[in-house]
Amino acid sequence: MSQLRITSLGGGHGLHQTLLAAKILAEAEEREGCSPSTCRVNAVVTVADDGGSSGRLRRELGVVPPGDLRMALAALTPNNEDGHALRDALQHRFGGNGAMAGHAVGNLVIAGLTEMTGEIQAALDTVGHWASSTGRVLPVALEPLDIEAEVAGLDDDPRVLRTVRGQVAVATTPGSVRRVRLHPGEPSANPAAVEAIKNADVVTIGPGSWFSSVIPHLLVPEIVEALNETSAPVVVILNLSPEAGETPGFTTERHIHVFNQHAPGLKVDKFLVDDATDFTEGERTYLTRTAEQAGAEMVFADLREVDASGALTNRHDPRKLAAAITSVLGGN
Repeated sequence: MSQLRITSLGGGHGLHQTLLAAKILAEAEEREGCSPSTCRVNAVVTVADDGGSSGRLRRELGVVPPGDLRMALAALTPNNEDGHALRDALQHRFGGNGAMAGHAVGNLVIAGLTEMTGEIQAALDTVGHWASSTGRVLPVALEPLDIEAEVAGLDDDPRVLRTVRGQVAVATTPGSVRRVRLHPGEPSANPAAVEAIKNADVVTIGPGSWFSSVIPHLLVPEIVEALNETSAPVVVILNLSPEAGETPGFTTERHIHVFNQHAPGLKVDKFLVDDATDFTEGERTYLTRTAEQAGAEMVFADLREVDASGALTNRHDPRKLAAAITSVLGGN
């Protein structure tokens, strides 16, 4: 390929693993003669976090919460000694019990540069330049967003839905999340994120916290429009297992149903699911039909990481994920 542009949507640890996979692909293409300016990764990152260091900086400084953005920057640092040192510095958290305790160094750097420049995108591009990043980190919106969920099971009557607001509250609710929305409603997208989606060779969505890291992207109208307009295949990477708090008891089919429910008009080409999951033949057939009903293809692939003892973990293996994305590109 003369170029390879990968745009990945998500947040947190799920996006971090996807970006490691995307970086493997981009670096492989560079070794084949593709220039870094055309073989690049774009991370489109959720900005609704309101907990921990990010939440404190958001409340105290009014900045876009930097935590998920920092993790994406860390994933895109080069695989060399300097890159690893900068990655570790960005991720380092202060200890102790004082005002700095718990803050990540990268969060403070991003917040400080945002205050200096007046623009979160300029701050992220500066850190990316310092780090010689494989790609660019793009907040999905240029303002902080809030997640609000309709939750069942918080009342004596299980049919009653209660409203829960805030990313942390949604992620830790003991109830069952039925639907989420954003505040402000229908926010404007970051123009750079829209451009990255439209100009991509492949777009990935997920994995990650389904209601707080993945679905929020589908609630930004300009992002959905860009996903429908791009000529790139749109690949949804499904979670390896349900997540305590947000999606307890969710099946793979339920993840797809909720995804489609929040963006019924969205064009998706592939749903990518781990082949090591213990599906019966009937479940595989049903999942394939579920994807087809959404106009997409279900792709089963070996995706799960194996630890040093040979046991399967609950994380996507970046090299396996890279191979699966390559297979998707080869089929288009």
